[in-house]
Amino acid sequence: MTRLGSPVRDVRTAALLVGLLAALVYANSLSNLYAYDDLHIVEHNTAIHALGTLPGALVAPYWPNDYGQGLGLWRPVTTALFGLQWMAGGGAPVVFHAVNVATHVVATLLVLALLVEFMSLAAATLAALVFAVHPVHVEAVANVVGFSEILSTAAVLAALLVHVRGGAVTRWGTAMGIGVLYFFAFGAKESGVTLPGLVLLVDAARRPLGFAELPAYVRDRWRVYVVMLAVAAGLLVARHFVLGSLASPFPPLGAMLLEEVPRIWTLGEVWLHYVRLWVFPLDLSADYSPNVIRVTTSWELQNTVGVLLALLILGITLIAWRRPDLARGRDTEKAAAFGVVWFLIAISPVSNTVFLSGVLLAERAFYLPSVGLAAATGWLVVRLAGARPRAVPALVVALLLGASVRTWTRNATWYDSSSVFTVLVRDYPQSGRSQWVLGDQFLRTGRPSEALRSYRAAISLLGAAYPLVTDIARIMTDHGYYDGAERLLHFAINDRPEFSTAYRLLSSGRAEQGDAVGTERWAREALLREVEGNDPARHHLLAWALAAQGRMDEAAEARARGDDIGRAVFWQGYVYEAYAARARGEPLVAEAKLDTAWAAVRTPAGRRALDSVMVSEFGLATRLVDTSERLDPGSGG
Repeated sequence: MTRLGSPVRDVRTAALLVGLLAALVYANSLSNLYAYDDLHIVEHNTAIHALGTLPGALVAPYWPNDYGQGLGLWRPVTTALFGLQWMAGGGAPVVFHAVNVATHVVATLLVLALLVEFMSLAAATLAALVFAVHPVHVEAVANVVGFSEILSTAAVLAALLVHVRGGAVTRWGTAMGIGVLYFFAFGAKESGVTLPGLVLLVDAARRPLGFAELPAYVRDRWRVYVVMLAVAAGLLVARHFVLGSLASPFPPLGAMLLEEVPRIWTLGEVWLHYVRLWVFPLDLSADYSPNVIRVTTSWELQNTVGVLLALLILGITLIAWRRPDLARGRDTEKAAAFGVVWFLIAISPVSNTVFLSGVLLAERAFYLPSVGLAAATGWLVVRLAGARPRAVPALVVALLLGASVRTWTRNATWYDSSSVFTVLVRDYPQSGRSQWVLGDQFLRTGRPSEALRSYRAAISLLGAAYPLVTDIARIMTDHGYYDGAERLLHFAINDRPEFSTAYRLLSSGRAEQGDAVGTERWAREALLREVEGNDPARHHLLAWALAAQGRMDEAAEARARGDDIGRAVFWQGYVYEAYAARARGEPLVAEAKLDTAWAAVRTPAGRRALDSVMVSEFGLATRLVDTSERLDPGSGG
């Protein structure tokens, strides 16, 4: 970056600088625990905790619940790697966070390596530095499930780098390598599907690509497009098999109205947030559902400004695209246009423009699109430095330092779920999700009337979506508000009769009230909708309900079924059998049951508890080696 007076004069030095900075700004995220969606997708998802059950998780929806299909997410690559990380680290969160940070470093280095093929070293290095520290990436890096964004982006960047360095004509070996990387990108996150569009973009930026040149281009590149088409087709067919559809049938939470009214009114406001988050990322949020972003039904000031700003940027981009092509190291205006078009392509799967994506806006979804914005920023700073060679370097240092501090402090927001929700409620108490969280807090602290007001506000803002309604009903059931919970659950059943959650909660509520007939009815309904009926709790509730009605043979059968499933899920069942075997005078059988329990235990806390039992109760040698180093005491049970 000689034009900025920087010591960076070669790619290796630049790589060392950007890689080190990318690691340093996220170093404090290594102490984070599981937060928010991490709990559902990683910590409580027992299917990914053992090699025996992991293959089944790869052909199931990404969200491990009965409405996972409805959410329209299938990410087998991410799921597989989550499972391997869990088993490698015994479930310790630090392993996942370390992998996230390391993958972010790799992605940042790939940004530098790719952009230096199109821009000067100065511009490419600045772009990579901005990408490394930008606060909008915190959700992707500091939250475990953000790994899908980082991995998919790294795979896309690696594929593009292979493509660019593969020569003007793509050979089969290069095409197959790109195909493998495309599988990882698309299999990790749905946004990876955009790789073919980005391949076309990087080619169009480096060579003339009008109608006259199109036949020659097809002759040169057809192999890579054929391979990518085959990979995409295979994954889409598998996706349809797993999910029953190619895209999510659920609109964004709280934005069901977008199915009926013109989306441009709301998207205009979303576009303003895109610009704000990149240019001035001080005001960040874990959630952008209503009322953080409003679903509007007419032209207003904000959405009008957003649309006009978008049209202005697109107009400038079109003019800039007509500048000379991006030969290596040339910083023409086309670099800025390249960055904007990259953003448009990469953001398209979650933009709600062509189809509804499930979110209005999410900071984690900025990770891949922001590569283009970083490129445009790098070009702009280098251009300004030519005009203001003294002022710009100091400004760049100040901005990078400010962004680094904001990222460092933002990492703590994702320490655990309590931190996420505390900050969300503090910053956006008016949002639908904040009202949902406040309702839970009021109910836990014995303030039911305030809880119900918050729940009503949440449903009013977010709509009566199945996940929202059943979650509110669950916590109401836990606190004994059965009548209100049942009204919500019956509404959920009418809305989504194929899902089992509402039936399960009804069976639990009826059991708590001592209603054997109602418990039997709803437990059977739940089991009909469970995969192979694998819900031990429902079988045990059914056994109680049948026994209470004097149907002991049926009750014994249900209890036995629950015990069989439970032993495969809960290690404590095997320990009970070890105690029973010891009482019968069968020590070898008891030790065998403890071996089985050890294979079944899923968490570090569980291993410590089981090891203590094995040592103190059965006189066996400890199986933990240097537990203070291997196990994270905060990882929970």
